[in-house]
Amino acid sequence: TDVLGLILTGQGSTNDVTINNDADAEVMGVATGATVANFASIPTVADVAIKVAGKESIWVPAGAMYPSTTNGCSSLAQVETTALRPDLKVLDFAADADDFAQFSVAFPKSWNEGTITYQPFWTVTAGTNTGTVTWQLGGIAVTNDATINTAFGTLVATTALAHSGTSNDLMVSAESGAVTIAGSPSTDDVCFFQINNDVSASGQTGVVRLLGIKVFFTTDAANDA
Repeated sequence: TDVLGLILTGQGSTNDVTINNDADAEVMGVATGATVANFASIPTVADVAIKVAGKESIWVPAGAMYPSTTNGCSSLAQVETTALRPDLKVLDFAADADDFAQFSVAFPKSWNEGTITYQPFWTVTAGTNTGTVTWQLGGIAVTNDATINTAFGTLVATTALAHSGTSNDLMVSAESGAVTIAGSPSTDDVCFFQINNDVSASGQTGVVRLLGIKVFFTTDAANDA
């Protein structure tokens, strides 16, 4: 008899079922009548952990962003570090004004449609300047047959991070707090985002160069079926 199959279909038992290891520690349990097994740790296949629903990330490079029409940052530029070393696609943000850029993401259907967080990656043009930089992000979800002409949600700031003072050093800000996307996100929405440098909370006097951001979101399904 396929014992595991009986457990997973809830057949063959009218009581809770547990499977213990040699140390008598529970490794899997199924409640009476349940159709889902609860594992004490992430199960593996051939010693490789099975991918499960949870926290995911998307990389959004500066090349996928564009300056806002109003109070926009500089246009996308390619800058060279040294010949035949990494060239950078960057958006430059002024040190004395809140410049804005925008981008959009169509999240996978497996997204739980909840809050997201983000993590900016950046540098500065004046490499010796050790002033801090604070970023802000807000979003709006737009569904089928709804107007895109809608205000972004509340901007959420990152913790200020000081530049190293060394030219071309990559700076990675700490992951932000939760960003609530306005517009009641649902399946198949497009989420529009606006990012800016918050000069009132920053101490950087050089132009700030954004290379991109990681957007973190949570899934509650195994795939997008």
